Amino acid sequence: MVGVVVRTHISVETVRGPFVRQVEEISGQDLLACNQCGRCSAGCPVVAAMDLLPSQAVRLAQLGLEEVLDSNTTWICASCLTCATRCPKGVDLPRLMEALRQVALRRGAAKLDLRQLPPDLVRELPQVAIAGCFRKYLR
Repeated sequence: MVGVVVRTHISVETVRGPFVRQVEEISGQDLLACNQCGRCSAGCPVVAAMDLLPSQAVRLAQLGLEEVLDSNTTWICASCLTCATRCPKGVDLPRLMEALRQVALRRGAAKLDLRQLPPDLVRELPQVAIAGCFRKYLR
């Protein structure tokens, strides 16, 4: 979805609606703390495989747009904490990504099946990515 223009209706009901409250409650983060500086996206080691930049995923969540749950970004996030250390506002993006995964799973999204990953890819992945995948798979 990088580079795609999407028009949608934004209202107070979506921005402070149940979806935003649920993500904030699960993550313990204030979505509106993110000022969209892009440092999280610039430092992300797996951003090339994502369909949305991490900052774009946060923006969709800030606006209460549940389409973010259809993105592969939340599942590809390795939870390596690079974004969290780079964030000038102290937003813990891995917690937000985990919250989005939890919301998706609660709504019936399929879990990640590590057995479907090609062995070549598994050998090349950083250990933190593999640990993050196992954590996602075992929940």
